[in-house]
Amino acid sequence: MKKKITIIGSGFSALAASCYLAKSGHQVAVFEKNATIGGRARQLKRGGFTFDMGPSWYWMPDVFDRFFADFGKKTSDYYELIKLSPAYRVYYGIDDFITIADNLPDIISTFEAIEKGSGKILNEFMAEAKSNYDIAIKDLVYRPGVSPLELITVETVKKLGQFFSNISKEVHKKFKNERLIQILEFPVLFLGAKPSDTPSFYSFMNYADFGLGTWHPKTGMFDVVRAIESLARELGVTFHTNSNIERIIVEDKVAKAIVVNGETIASDLILSGADYHHTETLLDLEHRAYSEKYWDCRVFAPSSLLFYIGFDKKIKNISHHALFFDVDFYQHAKDIYDEPQWPKEPLFYANFPSLTDKTAAPEGMETGFFLVPLAPGITDTEELREEYFNKIMDRFETITQQSVKNNIIFKQSFCKNDFVSAYNSYKGNAYGMANTLLQTAFLRPKLKSKKVKNLYFTGQLTVPGPGVPPALISGKLVSELINKQFLEQ
Repeated sequence: MKKKITIIGSGFSALAASCYLAKSGHQVAVFEKNATIGGRARQLKRGGFTFDMGPSWYWMPDVFDRFFADFGKKTSDYYELIKLSPAYRVYYGIDDFITIADNLPDIISTFEAIEKGSGKILNEFMAEAKSNYDIAIKDLVYRPGVSPLELITVETVKKLGQFFSNISKEVHKKFKNERLIQILEFPVLFLGAKPSDTPSFYSFMNYADFGLGTWHPKTGMFDVVRAIESLARELGVTFHTNSNIERIIVEDKVAKAIVVNGETIASDLILSGADYHHTETLLDLEHRAYSEKYWDCRVFAPSSLLFYIGFDKKIKNISHHALFFDVDFYQHAKDIYDEPQWPKEPLFYANFPSLTDKTAAPEGMETGFFLVPLAPGITDTEELREEYFNKIMDRFETITQQSVKNNIIFKQSFCKNDFVSAYNSYKGNAYGMANTLLQTAFLRPKLKSKKVKNLYFTGQLTVPGPGVPPALISGKLVSELINKQFLEQ
């Protein structure tokens, strides 16, 4: 039976859900508080420079392929993918970096050259990582987190020990070189937790990295947003921007309508792809499934200090994706998770999309995106932003042996306060709720409200977790639960 479905937010999970629900024959409308769609994956254009405001790593291409295949489409119907070579570099000092190639054999050779015997160990480690990837990404993450029994399969029972060990411990057992260890620990940071708090089963992220490679949509990650929007419109979805949701109306414990810019819009079902905690604040207290104490006790992924920068010249000695690990990796993690504070010596990430996409900057110029991970809920002031901008840019100039600060013709920052104002993000987190052992699958906030009928959730605070591929999967999972409910009525 055709139902009128209202979706709050237009991030990847909401967009994906809109497509699946429209395909099932429902009348779907998406309401976005900002002026453009995409959620954290919005695009910023200024003075000829183009920036992806959020996600910039295209990993797990098979998940994107599977999403479009569900609609009889291919990614190539909507956008072109470029495999980055090198995938990225990790910088430790002047003329001191490790290049991660675009294929596993070359990466194995790189490891072997740095630590004798590590090439063979990495090959074995990657075989296990691929096995975990096949179990997790091709099967487990497509389960809705309703029951712990979803995690019990013949394959997972064999790997039970990996759920009670952690990535850091397993990597330290196998490798001695600290730099190689950090490179292997890095991918799980996308899951929002320290490697020492992330089950070793999540080594599947290493397969996503070394095994499947790092890709780039031809003109940026916003290509993917445009693609899913285009698909959604083909399926009949309507979009409403500048539409701030002020309240969710519940009658007799059933979600009935939303209030948007003062207007009440009735609906048969409401699905929120917005921040889960914020969405519950749109409900009267008795209809909220999770208390403030519950949210305060969760482990959240970091917030971020971001800088979008336009340079009036080409930048040298750099790669498309660059990680600056020239300071203490573990101290920065401690400053995020254990003793939340602004890090004295921050690690940072830099992304230069104009190295790959010539449309990202005017000719002869460069687009730069810089990111410093921070503890969520941290104090955010313009003075702190500027202090840390100077810290990372001084190191960037030293390590890459060039002057760039005087070549900046555009700069915009984005930090914790902006995550709150733009996305209603809990404590200004950038990536959602961390995937620790006690915040995995059925232990995460539910896709279906426990207190209000016809109210559902999707996105990075629910199943399966942080990241763009999981967001697409979350949209599919919640749409399946919704259709199941309608079939049972």
